[in-house]
Amino acid sequence: MKSLYIKLALAAALIIAAGIGIHQFTRNLQPHPGPQSPVANNTPDLAPIPLELPKPMFTSTPQDITVANLRKHLGRPRPPFLAPLGVTNVALGKPIYSTDDAPIIGEIQMITDGDKEAADGSYVELGPGLQSVTIDLEADHRIYAIVVWHYHKQPRVYFDVICQVSRDQDFIEGVTTLFNNDADNSAGLGIGPDQHYVETNEGELIPANGITARYVRLSSNGNTQNDLNHYIEIEVYALPADQPQP
Repeated sequence: MKSLYIKLALAAALIIAAGIGIHQFTRNLQPHPGPQSPVANNTPDLAPIPLELPKPMFTSTPQDITVANLRKHLGRPRPPFLAPLGVTNVALGKPIYSTDDAPIIGEIQMITDGDKEAADGSYVELGPGLQSVTIDLEADHRIYAIVVWHYHKQPRVYFDVICQVSRDQDFIEGVTTLFNNDADNSAGLGIGPDQHYVETNEGELIPANGITARYVRLSSNGNTQNDLNHYIEIEVYALPADQPQP
């Protein structure tokens, strides 16, 4: 009788072991989930900024512009720029002032009037030498992109193009430089790392990474055609700073 109990116990142990082995085998066949990707719960919904381009005035970039550190033209449209949903051009119709109180052509207010075309009557011509224009957004904004059109009726390169933002109207404190292609510090704001570029209907898009500022300042110092400075339009894509973060 005792040997019978032993045999039954051994049989039961073999059945249990076989069951455990089958369970482990089938578990190993299941796909391994692997490491989980972190979930960016606070990532805002992004969309292309509502940028509308003016019609182009020329279709190819000339090869006879000789400027040091000149950016090579992409040869295709610029990719859309993504920013949080709700971003708009907050510079439209905003006050603007300039270092040149009496432009040679046009009125300073034309730079934020929404007209980006290259036709005569659409641009402002400032005097020679270093000149700047400053837009007052009238409140703090989180700025994601700034687009500037100097003059795109013909291909030109403008020198000492510098874009700065600040919450200080006088640009003494809290100044952030977003773009600077001054190669020799002739503007007195430091040597910049950015490249010169040929003006086109796309304008120059300057990322701002959501920086908070009220004032936007653009400077330039002549161009490859003459020593004058021109502006057609400046757009600032932003959200009000008091609006909850998306």
